[in-house]
Amino acid sequence: MRALRIGLVVLVVLAGLFVAADRIAVGMAEDEAADRLKNELDLPASTKASVSIGGFPFLTQAAFGNLDKVSVDVGSITASTGGRQVRLTDITMEAREVAFASDLSSAVADHVTGSVHISYADLSKAADEGVRVGYGGKNKSGKDRVKVTASVMVPLVDHPIERSVLSTVSVAGGDTLRLHAREVPGHKIPGVESTIRRKIDFERRIDQLPEGLKLEKVKTTRTGIDLSMTGSDISLAR
Repeated sequence: MRALRIGLVVLVVLAGLFVAADRIAVGMAEDEAADRLKNELDLPASTKASVSIGGFPFLTQAAFGNLDKVSVDVGSITASTGGRQVRLTDITMEAREVAFASDLSSAVADHVTGSVHISYADLSKAADEGVRVGYGGKNKSGKDRVKVTASVMVPLVDHPIERSVLSTVSVAGGDTLRLHAREVPGHKIPGVESTIRRKIDFERRIDQLPEGLKLEKVKTTRTGIDLSMTGSDISLAR
């Protein structure tokens, strides 16, 4: 019995050493992946970027070239939106069943989900000149709304007028953000609605999304908008 107890203790110690080695290995892999991510995105040193590898044991997953889950968090990046720049913040992505080559030349995720935040200030910068996007309060059902304000020249008026509207925010085509006013003040005056809408109704395509990853839905908040995305068979390496 004493020999059996000693054998069990040895097994427990060895298992503990394996777990420790596994956690050290996964920590090193996460740090290396985060560094590569920052280099790939050309992020400044001050920008937060972290990678978390899920599943256990990591060493076995790595040996077979398949990771159960990889989560990514990035503080902010600047993306192109049809010729304009927009800052995306609070970026999170989760990749499931990631198969990769031994030399890391390729990596494909079976399924990817993610989200990004765009503040109203950053959304205003992506709009046309003279257009401001902000929080529009809640409607009767408690949903947050977006307010768009613009200064425009309209027919029969010899000076710019400023108008604010409540707009809906949606995604289209899997890569485009769209703002559309529900109603325009003075819409009964000929030419007024079309002139104002040319300024306040706009859409911006988010370029540089990984192939196969699509914008799925948008949620309005007090501080900006949250975009969610999803896709299957997504290549994570160039």
